[in-house]
Order: sequence, then C-alpha cells, then structure tokens
Amino acid sequence: MTKDDLQRLYSGKAGAQAAKIRRLKRKNKAYVAAELATFIAAVAMVVAYTVWGGGLWLAAAATLLAAYVASRRLDVRNGERIARAESLHTVCANELKYLGGDFSPFDDGRRYADPKHPYTFDMDVFGPLSLYHRICRTVTTGGSDCLARWLSTLPGGTPGEAIAATGRRRKAIAALAAMGPLREEFVAAGRHGGIDTQAVTDALDKAKALEVPAWAATKWAMAAACAAWAGLAATIALAALTPLATSVPVMYATVMFFAVYMACSKPLRSAGKIVNSLHKQLKAYAELTGIMASANMEDVAPALPNEADAAEAQRSFGELEGILDGLDRRGNVLGLVIFDTFLLSDFFLVRRFLKWQRLHMGGIAPWIENVGAMDALVSMATFSYNEPSATQAEIAPGETVELEAKGLRHPFLGEKAVGNDFAIADRNYYIVTGANMAGKSTFLRAVGVNYILAMNGMPVFADRLRTTVFHLFSSMRTSDDLGHGISYFNAELLRLRQLMESCTAKGRTLIILDEILKGTNSLDKLNGSRMFLEAVSALHVSGLIATHDLELSKMADERPQTFHNWCFEIKLADSITYTYKITPGVARNQNATYLLRNIIAEAGLLDINQ
Repeated sequence: MTKDDLQRLYSGKAGAQAAKIRRLKRKNKAYVAAELATFIAAVAMVVAYTVWGGGLWLAAAATLLAAYVASRRLDVRNGERIARAESLHTVCANELKYLGGDFSPFDDGRRYADPKHPYTFDMDVFGPLSLYHRICRTVTTGGSDCLARWLSTLPGGTPGEAIAATGRRRKAIAALAAMGPLREEFVAAGRHGGIDTQAVTDALDKAKALEVPAWAATKWAMAAACAAWAGLAATIALAALTPLATSVPVMYATVMFFAVYMACSKPLRSAGKIVNSLHKQLKAYAELTGIMASANMEDVAPALPNEADAAEAQRSFGELEGILDGLDRRGNVLGLVIFDTFLLSDFFLVRRFLKWQRLHMGGIAPWIENVGAMDALVSMATFSYNEPSATQAEIAPGETVELEAKGLRHPFLGEKAVGNDFAIADRNYYIVTGANMAGKSTFLRAVGVNYILAMNGMPVFADRLRTTVFHLFSSMRTSDDLGHGISYFNAELLRLRQLMESCTAKGRTLIILDEILKGTNSLDKLNGSRMFLEAVSALHVSGLIATHDLELSKMADERPQTFHNWCFEIKLADSITYTYKITPGVARNQNATYLLRNIIAEAGLLDINQ
C-alpha cells in the first residue's frame, strides 16, 4: 500500500462517516418532536384527570410519560451515535492531515522533553514535529505516559530478555496495524474528552472506600421492595377497574417515593460527588475495555503489563457505566420522581453499587494500566500502518554493539530522504566529517531514531536494518544554563561526565556525538577530543562522532583497527551540490567561506567576481 492508497482509504472513510452523521441528525429531529408531543399530551391527561377525575386519564398520563421517557432515551442514544460518528470522522480527517505533513491535531509530548536524558533530547523524541508527535494518538494520560516511557526507556535486562520484550511488542503492533476499525474506534473514544488516568484512579479508590448501607443488598430488602412494587401496581389497577378512590394509588406512590428517596439518597449523593465529574471519562474506559474485549487479543495480550480477562474487565466497566447512567438520571428531577416512584430506581442503584464494589473493584487498577498500554500500542500501530515504506528490523542476539543498515533514512524527511548504507562494529569508532548542511547530524540522528523504533517493535526507515541490543547515549545539543550558573563549556563537560558514568555502569553502549568540546579553541578542542576518545575506547562502547576538525581524523591512521573515517562530501562549482551520501574517507570540501562570501556580496560589501 502506498501513501496515495492511504489517502484514498481515509478520504473514503471520512466521507462515509459524514453521510452517516447527516442521516442521524435527521433522526434526531424526529425524536425531539416525539418528546415534545408525548410530554405535552401527558400534561394534558393530568389536567383532564384533575378536571374530570377517573383512573383512565391517569393511566393514559402514565402511558404517555413512559412514551416520553422512551423517546428521550432513543434521542440520547442517537446523540451518542452522532458524537461517535463525528469522532470517527475526525479520526480519519486527522490521519489525512498526518499524511499531508500536518501533525497539529496530535500531542507533541513537549512535557516529556528532558535535556539530561541519555538520548531523547538529541534525537528529537519529544516536542513539536518530534517522533512522539508523529506517533501519538493516545486518548488517556496513562497511554501518553506509557508511550513516552517506552520511547525513553528501551527494553532492558539481558539481550535475550530485551529481544523477547521487543518481539512481544512488535507482534502486538503488527496485529493492531491490521485492525483498522478497532484502532479508529479506540481513538474515537477520545470524544469523551481528555481522559485523566490518575484522576480516574483516585476516584475509583474513593469509590472503593465509600460506605454504602449493607442492608440494601439483603434478601429481606429485596423482598420488601418487591412487595411495595406489587402494592403500587395493585392500587393502580383497583383504582382503574373498581370504585377505589384514585387518591389511594397517588398517596401510596408518594409515600413509596419518599421512603426510597430518604433511604438511598445519602449514599448515592456521596457516590455522585466522587464520580460525577469524571462521568464521561469513566464511560470512555467502559467503551475502551469493550473494544478490547471484542477483539482478538491473542497477539496483543502478551505485550500488556497484566494478565487479566478482557471480558471480565468489560463487565466491570460496563456495570460501572450503568451505575453512572443511573446517577446521571438522578439529576433530572422529573426522571427521579418517575423512576423512584414506579421502578424504585434509587434502591436498585444502591444494590448495583454494592455488588460492583464487592465483585469488581479489585480488578479495576490492573485494567486501567492495561488500557494505558493498549492506548500506546494503538498509537504505535497507527504509525506503522501509515508508513508502508518502512520495514521490520532484525534484532540479533549477542553481547556486542553491532548495527548494519542498507538504505538507512531519517523518518522525518519523508520521500526526499536519501538512503545510506552503513555498519557499526563492536568497540569501533566512526569519525564523520563534512561541510555544514551536508547531512552529518541528520545521519547521526537517523541511526539513533531508527534504533529507538527497532527496539520498540516499530518498523524502521531502511531497506534493511540488523542490530544487536545495546544502550544509547548521545551528546549533540548541549546548551548553557545561566539560571544555574552553568556556561556552555561547563554544560559540555557535565554531559561528557554523564556519558562516561553511564557507559562505565551499563557497558555495551553506542555513543553518538556531534562536535566534542565545541565551547573551546581549536587546539584545546582537538587535544581534549583525542583524549576523550582514547579514554572511552577502553570501555565496551562503539561511537559515531561528527566533527569539522579534520585533524581528529588522523586517529584512524594511528589506530586503524578502532577508528575509521567517513564523510559527507559536497561539490563546489558555480553552486554547491549536496549528495547526502556517506562514503569512506575524510571530507575535502568545506562551504562556510563560500556561503559567507555570497552573503557579503549580496549585502554589496564585496564584488564576488574579484
């Protein structure tokens, strides 16, 4: 499948949802008309009863009120279908924007950016137009945190354990990538609003501790409720069919309403205070677990953090959703009176809450964590699906630092990216020279970002990529911190110290460096860089080092088994030609003087022909 095929696919889905929205909105008008008609007619029946009396008028009023409630429920359900269709339309429209290079609908994850992290800051993992920005489709804060954690913390343990973890994640991503409707439904659940995982967890903890009258769950309470219900039905029937005064069922119903309301309102108000502000978010969790329960999770479940029954989670959240709907209906005074009077709604709501608290509360927390992981996997699978030109990497066993790539490309450059072949051997260092803008830094980041993708089970931007498992540490974007009295040069030293400590503690590391010791003079920089590379070469480390200092490349002459020269060469003529291809050797041509000369000439300060 090509990008053009994807655009046609998403356009077709967006069009289908737009047509569905139009049909549902026409239905909505009919439901509203039915609500108005049945409510007005019910009021008319009540007026007739007060004027002429008679049980038939009262029965007709009750029937019409029931019709009003049914119409109202149909209207609410239709409104939810409209919201769902609108959300699915938005999902497809956003993917079309992604394919067009517009990532604005998605979270950029800038809150996760950490200049002190071993590699995420240098590799543009977080922030506007970052890797996270391109991947993220999460609908829960737990999912966002999970995705950020996976991109920031590559699978650890032994190489075998890391390969197994990556394999599980890769298998889950591949399975979900093939489940387009499921992924779209999952992301569409975001229509309920931003789902704050921690707030939901806190609310559920409070709900677990809420004291609810245990008597409501007893058989005696149920028997009393059934008897009261039967009594009301009997008095209504007798008033309609015999000379029994109609005031009798009215008084009976009034007493029954107040008895139920007084007995049950306090615990339900307490429950409402805890969860009402999170009603939509809790409903979203119920929808998300339902989506997971309806899918074939055989290949996905091993990548989730907890072993839990999806169907049980769906029942748990589904029951909670029903309780929330009941609490929501209590906010409608007319609905409260009708349902408490005729259905003893509050009593049965308390019983449901007690049952849910006793049977399901303990299994909620693991499934909230599972939903977060699923949320991250759906984002990664969507990214995988949207990049059909990417391929799966081969993760090889072993205790070495090795990486071999064919046609390696930076994922941010799209179709204009130039592929490069390159191989990194264990405990070897590659000094990369080249002119400004020739592609050195982009190439270094291409190696790092594709390794991050590979170890997360996502496809990589290369014709072929084979890598072992190792740690990653980079130093490419050091900055000063004047607020804490740290100069640029001091910041560089601190970063290099952090690198040495990490490599010494962890071993088996690939370091990616862009200009060592930029903050000092040329001779000092050269001597310091040589000393640093000599020292770090004693560790279990391989390295990619970009530099403008051609003198540093002489290390390859002195230790050809360890240090190797590669370059990005440019061609200088009437204009500059950039090939963006890495080749063995040391760069001969530089462009700073050439470009600056043109700028000075454009300012009229130099005759370029002289």
